[in-house]
Amino acid sequence: MSPSRRRSPAQPDALPLAQALTALTQRLSEGLAEGHAELLELVTPTTAELLHHWFGAEAVAARGNLNFHTGQRQALLNTVVAHEVLGAPSLPALYGRLELPAPLDLRPTHPKYCLKMATGTGKTWVLQALLVWQLLNKTDALTDGRDDPRFTRRFLVVAPGLIVYERLLDAFCGKRLPGSPTGARDFASADLARYAELFLPEARREAALAFVRHNVCRKEEIGLKTTGNGVLALCNWHALAEGEDSAPEDDTHAPEAPAHEVAQAVLPVAPGRATGNSLEVLDRRYARGNVLEHLASLPDLLVFNDEAHHIHELRREGEATEVEWQKSLTRIAAGKGRRFVQIDFSATPYNDVGSGKHKRKVFFSHIVTDFDLKSAMRAGLVKSLVLDRRQEVGALPLTFKAERDDDGNPCLSSGQRTMLRAGLHKLRKLEADFARVETERRPKMLVVCEDTRVTPLVGQFLTVEGGLRDDEVMSVDSGKKAELGEKEWAQVRERLFDVDRRAAPRVIVSVLMLREGFDVNNICVIVPLRASAAQILLEQTIGRGLRLMWREPEYDELKRENRERIAQGQEPGNLLDILSVIEHPAFQSFYDDLMDDGLAGVSSDDSDATASTGDLMPVGLRPGFEAFDFAIPFIVQEADEHLHHAPLDIQTLPPFAGRTLAELQTLLGKGDRFISQDLQSGTLFGDYRVDGEVMSVSGYNDYLARLTRRIGQALGQPLPKGNKVASRVALPYLQLHTAELTGWLDDYIWQRLFATEFNPLADENWRVLLLQPVLDHLTKVFALALAEAVRAEPVGQTDVRERRLSEVTRLLVRESASVAVSKCIYSRLPYPTHSGGLERRFIHWAQADAAVLAFCKLSETRHTFARLRYVREDGMGAFYSPDFLVRTAQAIYWVETKAQQQLRHPDVVRKQAAALAWCERVNALPPEMRSELPWHYVLLGEDTAQAGQAQGGRLAQVLEAERLRPRPQAEHQGALW
Repeated sequence: MSPSRRRSPAQPDALPLAQALTALTQRLSEGLAEGHAELLELVTPTTAELLHHWFGAEAVAARGNLNFHTGQRQALLNTVVAHEVLGAPSLPALYGRLELPAPLDLRPTHPKYCLKMATGTGKTWVLQALLVWQLLNKTDALTDGRDDPRFTRRFLVVAPGLIVYERLLDAFCGKRLPGSPTGARDFASADLARYAELFLPEARREAALAFVRHNVCRKEEIGLKTTGNGVLALCNWHALAEGEDSAPEDDTHAPEAPAHEVAQAVLPVAPGRATGNSLEVLDRRYARGNVLEHLASLPDLLVFNDEAHHIHELRREGEATEVEWQKSLTRIAAGKGRRFVQIDFSATPYNDVGSGKHKRKVFFSHIVTDFDLKSAMRAGLVKSLVLDRRQEVGALPLTFKAERDDDGNPCLSSGQRTMLRAGLHKLRKLEADFARVETERRPKMLVVCEDTRVTPLVGQFLTVEGGLRDDEVMSVDSGKKAELGEKEWAQVRERLFDVDRRAAPRVIVSVLMLREGFDVNNICVIVPLRASAAQILLEQTIGRGLRLMWREPEYDELKRENRERIAQGQEPGNLLDILSVIEHPAFQSFYDDLMDDGLAGVSSDDSDATASTGDLMPVGLRPGFEAFDFAIPFIVQEADEHLHHAPLDIQTLPPFAGRTLAELQTLLGKGDRFISQDLQSGTLFGDYRVDGEVMSVSGYNDYLARLTRRIGQALGQPLPKGNKVASRVALPYLQLHTAELTGWLDDYIWQRLFATEFNPLADENWRVLLLQPVLDHLTKVFALALAEAVRAEPVGQTDVRERRLSEVTRLLVRESASVAVSKCIYSRLPYPTHSGGLERRFIHWAQADAAVLAFCKLSETRHTFARLRYVREDGMGAFYSPDFLVRTAQAIYWVETKAQQQLRHPDVVRKQAAALAWCERVNALPPEMRSELPWHYVLLGEDTAQAGQAQGGRLAQVLEAERLRPRPQAEHQGALW
């Protein structure tokens, strides 16, 4: 791309609703991570609990990489604000409450929202999170005896076709069990079960998962299956349509029907197989009518429409028409008012209007959030797009449509053949390069044809001229489905959705059946043979290859460099998570728009000399690695070990700082509900809720009990089940007599919390303890105090398990950011390309020092067991990995290298204390349990390292001089044992 390319004129403001709602939501959610956003005061306590769990800083940090990304977060918050905070009973009312002029053609009389999210950015997770939000709120309302029309326990999830329907079954019911004759599914593989830690607070998981597991109705069960208090129905829209038993879902070619079929279509329906109207078919048609009647009879319903761009159709500008899908929804919604809610999901919620220079997009009027393809590309959440502009492709005449031979039969044009050859060339290069790094990474090519008559021609070309085997080419279209029958099609479908893990097929050929819902990760090459210039079809086609293939953190740096190069108009340096599209002139305007924003690049003939994986190279164990291996001892359990705490001196603990008690009481809100109160003890019973609360409790005693459990969870890490040594560090669970801790908490609250005597039972003062800042203070103060007061009394022998670095048999390193070494189990060690100078110097220093017998740079992503646990400054437990392990003849060292300005960071200090405590505990073991050497911890600052090297000092001497020495027990802040 030329840097001087002129940008196209900006489009007019097309999404005013989404923009206004996003601005409002961002203002209301300021401080949400810290727990003091205005939004938390405007939603129900149940929603506030969910928002704390989803977006609270503490919860987000605890889950690591398992969190909602920016686009998902905005979609969830915008929907909550629109539906719960603004509470508009209809779409026109929502425009009014945001003080926006409503479009003239708005007809819905119910709440209606469209979430515009790019393909591959996790729309299904947002759908399930919103379902959880509705389910928990409705459950709590029913428990309280309230009728809140905003929430429901009745859901309908509608897909445009069978491919998306199958994906939804996978998400809600789990993957199909291989070989099961009944099509049984493994619920443990369902999204809500696998990622329950993200979707649901722990106390809510069992009930919510039980609801999903027992209330799902497949399309053939709707209205027939008996469920509990609620329903979760899944279907494709054809199950809602009145009329034909089946409808073409995907393909553009519909040959003219023979005369006898036309006659049968208009004659009265009569049973009998000869007429194509068997009793089974008639029964299914009757049942379909019952499905609509059943859904229409429900008192409330929330409908999630997946890939909802199919719902709407614009024949000409200003005149909207409803398709059958929307007509069915309109019938179901009749009479429900605001108790019918429609939430649409689509990456392309618009219609193409006009033609030629006057062609433009008309977006749906109910879009409430916008996370488009460009935003997803900038965030690295989808593959980067690169156009293959080979010389022969650039010279193609515009013959991308299949031709006809002398007999009138279709045949591939020369342009189509050239594009297929270019795609195969790219695919083979990717296969060869990827295999050198990861043998199980199998790139695939997708060919999208113009109609079903062309797919067999493409398959024949790929096998005859392309040299592929028959099993390496898979053709998928609705005609194929009709030929095979349901049982055979189920096998094809299973093979299709498992292509990421299979060597074959290598190429998938389809018309439009796979334009959505085909959610695999390994599509790396797309050949669009369609001649249609409809942009929505192009976006849907490209969407099939956008999902990330290389998701591990070790590849992030290479992918980030690619995005930077593309933004600067350069070719990418590698093809990791690059989607190569064989360029088609009909879509040039779409490509130009992305390139103008620095989001799409080009690939020329010169790219053949560039490795698809850049300078990434695998490094395995060297011959004789045993001499340089490290055996890390982990104390699984000490026989009859007793952990106890010295009594806490409440008066030495710091009081709450910041707001005064009077200021805190103003944060509680108004209109609190009281259920009952024991006049003798003053203890509150029943459900007691206040605005701004962190947890729902039934009284002060219940609060103390929950706070005790919370602090215990912050300090403890359960052991793995059975005798298996965990893949991460296994630490003894911190035992504490809960009654004793509860007593200390009670004394502290009465005597010390607010630096004066505080009676939590007088005038309901205890309610301030529910506020997030107070709860955080209590957790932090007691977690740190208890960690410092821990005492251990081991009795008998200790059970020690060893984990060896050589368990990780291979690392992936960049040749340009790694150093060849000889005293390590690997032949090369990596260092960060950004701010990695200190680590690179350390590797050279260790390699040059004869006193260093062995060393290794630890990989956070591979050596996951070589981690130490510590207590963060906020009182929560966390893990971290030191940078190096070094062995000399005298000792073994954990080494953490740090820039000078970071040495006194509070968390760095706590890591030191935890590592020192670990070393002391291990050094108390018999020598044969710790490689016959003592273990030490070194925090090596940049100034110390530079001074040592400048003076010609030996690394072994510097490590011995800088190692941490044992301190008195009272100074072990941050240690967990």
